[in-house]
Amino acid sequence: MLEGGNIPILDAIQLETNFFKESNNFTAFTTKIHSNFHINRVEDYMKIVSFPTQADIVPRRLSVYSFFFLTKGRSIKSKGLNSYDFGENTFFFLPAYQITTHQEICAGSEGYYCHFDMQLLNVDYKTKDLINEFTFLEFNANPTITVDEEAKSNILHLLDRLILEYKTGEKCRMNVLRMYLMTLFTEILPFANNDNPNTSNSAFLITEQYKKYLAEYIYDKQKVSDYAELLAISPNHLNKCVKNTLGKSAHDVLNEMLLLEAKFLLKQSNLNISEIACKIGRNEISSFGRFFKAQTGVSPSEYRMIGFNA
Repeated sequence: MLEGGNIPILDAIQLETNFFKESNNFTAFTTKIHSNFHINRVEDYMKIVSFPTQADIVPRRLSVYSFFFLTKGRSIKSKGLNSYDFGENTFFFLPAYQITTHQEICAGSEGYYCHFDMQLLNVDYKTKDLINEFTFLEFNANPTITVDEEAKSNILHLLDRLILEYKTGEKCRMNVLRMYLMTLFTEILPFANNDNPNTSNSAFLITEQYKKYLAEYIYDKQKVSDYAELLAISPNHLNKCVKNTLGKSAHDVLNEMLLLEAKFLLKQSNLNISEIACKIGRNEISSFGRFFKAQTGVSPSEYRMIGFNA
């Protein structure tokens, strides 16, 4: 259970610290570039750590982008409230600030884990252009991508090349990491479901930033006007952008994020319902109850008691 109720946001160094608590040998996988980029083989990690760790099971957000590529075995990971059970030759992509857990991985599984700060790629590319090109990096995209055996051969070469460069430590060349990472994304792209909206327009970009801010500030800012101020636009303009991109209002999206937080806190925290209500801006428990039941069809107490997954 979460202590204190907040779903934590971990940067790369905090993520490393959590792993370090599980094994004093984990420093062998880290370098000074860890905050911008990290990669390791899953099987190497599983030799020294009993997986999944408590840090994996507890819901969290990462401030970096990450992917998990399974070459052998089976795993279950979550993105938001959805769980994904996937097997070999499958990638699981997770954008920064999305809620996640790593619920299960079979003994004997093999693969790669990698995280990277978008600033690593922003030297040559703008974030909007990257998301436009590689739609699996988008906040609400389907996180799983399965590749065929022919592509896998090229992908393994790229991943192994990234590991070799990363292990050089202080001599690691960031431009080489950037080049191979971009090539890897290009190899994966034909297997992704490109069913996301047009990402080249300003409405989409504003909407994406809005969703990112929601993930970062949902406990502190619970009005659409607060986020419009962060984006330096009017609430009306923010609403139009979200409506044009998602087909729903900015207020609807805000409520969806509040509901997501409430569901996780009900399932995973030691807070009582009154405390959860306050955290999501419903100071009156009756107001929280009406809000929650209108969205899910059940009361907060029923949801917590029976583990309802609506």
